[in-house]
Amino acid sequence: MTDSLHLDVADGVARLRLDRAGRRNAFTLSMWQRFPALVDEAMADPAVRLLIVESASPGVFCAGADIREFATSSQDPLWRAANNAAIRRTQVTLARAPKPTLAVIDGDCIGGGCGLALACDLRISSPRGRFGITPAKLGLVYPLHDTRLLVDLVGPAQARRLLFTAMHIDAAEALRIGLVEQVADDLDTAVATYVAAVLAGSSHSQRATKAIVARIIAGETDDAPDTAAQFDAAFDGPDFAEGVGAFVQRRKPVFG
Repeated sequence: MTDSLHLDVADGVARLRLDRAGRRNAFTLSMWQRFPALVDEAMADPAVRLLIVESASPGVFCAGADIREFATSSQDPLWRAANNAAIRRTQVTLARAPKPTLAVIDGDCIGGGCGLALACDLRISSPRGRFGITPAKLGLVYPLHDTRLLVDLVGPAQARRLLFTAMHIDAAEALRIGLVEQVADDLDTAVATYVAAVLAGSSHSQRATKAIVARIIAGETDDAPDTAAQFDAAFDGPDFAEGVGAFVQRRKPVFG
């Protein structure tokens, strides 16, 4: 099933495409196992500035884990251990990716699919987006790591509402509670606008900022010696020189 995931890189953007539309891009064990390696591949490519997670086909994002496979294999302790480990590695690898990440959602974003979206830095949805986190329907318990991602986005009360009820919400409701950052009728244009803005910025600033935000979420409240030194060192860096030069010369900066 590894052919159900594709990584394409062009013009500074890596696109990790889910390609199993016949099953609404539901993930099998082999897909969970393959996904982190593709994220790592994108992060290791010096040409990549941004990773986009999206469907290869319109009208769907990801319906989560393949319940048919789960139903037939979950009583096997070895399979269950491998599946749980693969899902965790996928979520942690994506959430901790050092470069900016974006989930582009057009259709169902349910269960583990919603988990993928939560692990990205930002989420842009079409009006067709439909969201739900459904362990309560299966008698399961959502992992702490993924629950933390949800709480960080929507707050504890909305997280409880989604998890207690396993309800599905539409894109407008997801935007209202902070589960997505943008709902766009023209999804391609909205994504292209965001991509252009990221590519126009300083990759040094973006990566450092992402790491700082992660530390704040983890509970840090003030600068440590390394973050203070990082702030100071930026003034001697090439991106600062280019940014200031461009401002003085009234032109757009061109960062390396």
